[in-house]
Amino acid sequence: MRSLKEFFTGRTTLLLLVVVVAVPLLTGGCGTQIPSGHHGVKYMKFGGGTEMGKIYTEGFSWHLPWNSIYVYRTQTQETKEQLTVLSSDGATIQLDVSIWYRPLFDKLDSLQITVGPNYLNVVIKPAFRGIARGIIGLYKPEEIYSSKREEIAAKMLEQMRAEMQKRFIDIENVIVRDVGLPKRITDAIEYKLAAQQEAERMEFVLLKEKQEAERKRLEARGIADFQKTVSAGLTPNFLRWKGIEATEQLSKSQNAKIVVIGSGKDGLPIILGGN
Repeated sequence: MRSLKEFFTGRTTLLLLVVVVAVPLLTGGCGTQIPSGHHGVKYMKFGGGTEMGKIYTEGFSWHLPWNSIYVYRTQTQETKEQLTVLSSDGATIQLDVSIWYRPLFDKLDSLQITVGPNYLNVVIKPAFRGIARGIIGLYKPEEIYSSKREEIAAKMLEQMRAEMQKRFIDIENVIVRDVGLPKRITDAIEYKLAAQQEAERMEFVLLKEKQEAERKRLEARGIADFQKTVSAGLTPNFLRWKGIEATEQLSKSQNAKIVVIGSGKDGLPIILGGN
């Protein structure tokens, strides 16, 4: 029969073992740390699975050791895609695109049971590849290369938002970073653009020349009208009168002169100058 001392020693050892096992469970195994910018969804192994209607926010969340919390990053994230697609005329286009996305934090429970934490590779990337190929196939290479890039990105964003909203994911933006075309197509596009710019420049030059010619015609017409008006007023009698006035003014000056009245052309005076 064991002594009292042995009995208490055995119970102490058992108690220590319980404490050694329980403390880690209580401090680590019974909780999940949710970082800043993240939210969580609890999964109860023996209690009905995913807990619907409750989203766990930042901080430490306690739970039983056999349960778990799936942590989702709910900050804006970026994924970069490099695609090979075909234009409307069958040209091969290399497309570099960035997608800004984040899960809807208030719908994380629905996302958990329908898609799961790997939603980027399961739904976002496959959906975007299909949408991108469909949209690029509507455009010619020169449109994708130059004037329609923003329009293409806007269409991708619109369709991705509509598709991912059903998956409890928000697509914030789609950015077309770069477009790669075969060199022969690039050279042809650049030649065409250069020709268009030269044609626009020549059109501007011709317009300026036309405006200058019109200005000169108006100026000549004004001069002709002025001369016509002046000529109409210069009658012989008017000129004779102005000559008499000039003679009268000269006769009043201090300089010596001889004025012969009525001996000039048209009866105007002849002035023989002096000093």
